[in-house]
Amino acid sequence: MANHCAVQGGCPTDYAAVVVSVASLILLLVWSIFPFIVHKVPRTKGSGFWIPVIQVVASFNLLLSIMMSNRFLKFEKRHWKSCYLWAVWGEGPLGFGLLLSCRITQAFQLYFIFVKRRLPLIRSFFLIPLILFPWIVGATVIHIKKPLNNRCHMSAQWTIPVVCLHSLYVATLVGVTAAVHHIEFRFDELRDLWRGILVSSVSIVVWVTAYILNEIHDNISWLQVASRFLLLVLASILVLAFFSISSSQPLLSQISLRRRESREFRTMGQALGIPDSGVLTQSEPISRIDPNEPLDKLLMNKKFRQSFMAFSDSCLAGESVHFFDEVHELSKISEDDCVRRIYMARHIIEKYIVAAMEINISYRSKQEILSTSDLARADLFHNALNEIVQLMKTNLAKDYWSSMFFLKFQEECDMRCNGYELEQMTGWNYSPRLSSVHGTDDPFHQDHLLKNSECGNDTDS
Repeated sequence: MANHCAVQGGCPTDYAAVVVSVASLILLLVWSIFPFIVHKVPRTKGSGFWIPVIQVVASFNLLLSIMMSNRFLKFEKRHWKSCYLWAVWGEGPLGFGLLLSCRITQAFQLYFIFVKRRLPLIRSFFLIPLILFPWIVGATVIHIKKPLNNRCHMSAQWTIPVVCLHSLYVATLVGVTAAVHHIEFRFDELRDLWRGILVSSVSIVVWVTAYILNEIHDNISWLQVASRFLLLVLASILVLAFFSISSSQPLLSQISLRRRESREFRTMGQALGIPDSGVLTQSEPISRIDPNEPLDKLLMNKKFRQSFMAFSDSCLAGESVHFFDEVHELSKISEDDCVRRIYMARHIIEKYIVAAMEINISYRSKQEILSTSDLARADLFHNALNEIVQLMKTNLAKDYWSSMFFLKFQEECDMRCNGYELEQMTGWNYSPRLSSVHGTDDPFHQDHLLKNSECGNDTDS
């Protein structure tokens, strides 16, 4: 019976390994969609979203190919073409190779952004095929030479180069990661990356050993059963380590740091520890706002900026004010603190330059930002900010002065001024309570009716 299932598949250990593999895939899917369903994290554009998706697909390809090529499940009929589909292409370029290529790409991004201080010169959707190219060439050669026998195994002279190709990709990942080991990351990306590499390397060493034994000793039944069990179980551990233990999205601007922090962060500024980020303090001026002053000067007052932002959001044009707000947060970070400046700059680029809340700036300003040679420089967003302020003056400011948002803001200023005068007259040590913020970043806690105030000043017509 053992000899029969070793050749045909369907041993008890085979089904146990399949159960482990299916469980790991389910856990992988839950991990990948958890931030979007539970934390309502917005889906980003670009590599921050689709590289993890490719990782999930590559993990599925790897596990399915191992199951099919090593006969974990008993099939009545098999064709020789299936060996090259699963054992060569599925396990190789579309499985292990693609998985390692995604991880190398993410480490490459870390290196360029934090060491070179610029966006990668090669876009990720070009870099991944480039890294994968040697594996595609190897799979093509094997497919042309057809060295596999009827059990999808190859001789030692073919197994050794294949194992060397596996080792080359692991060594490349370790080398690129080592190049950024001196950077003091804010969110422990490097520590997680090394931890993932350590777990993965141990799994790969045992996995490669089982792979070699499975390939070159196909006449020993018990060894075939044991080695293919290890192949699938360790591959399941490998895909989970790459996606979960290692930081799967190290440069993601969306704040999914809740597993490390007891506190929830609503903004990147809060996560980076920027002073007074997202908080209304009592140090802001209490005097009434003069509409004749320049808008960029008025926006430096956080209370006014929050009111103007609420008005802009009600007009579905708030991205410009949000951009101004986050660039202002960036200016609070010391120019010597390059790592935090790069985090914030990268976040602003992902959110407002190349993502869903893309602001309306000229192509020249956009390319100036994307092609910068120093993401930490102080004037990175200077030209874009000037264009945005001019746009707000033209499209939003005029309507704001006649809106309910401005009237409400002036009323709040009057109340605060009176409270300040009362404090001066009585000598009380009085300070307004932060609880008036109502737990949000909107100082007036605008209700739905107030947010329907006309953006086009239709009531004056």
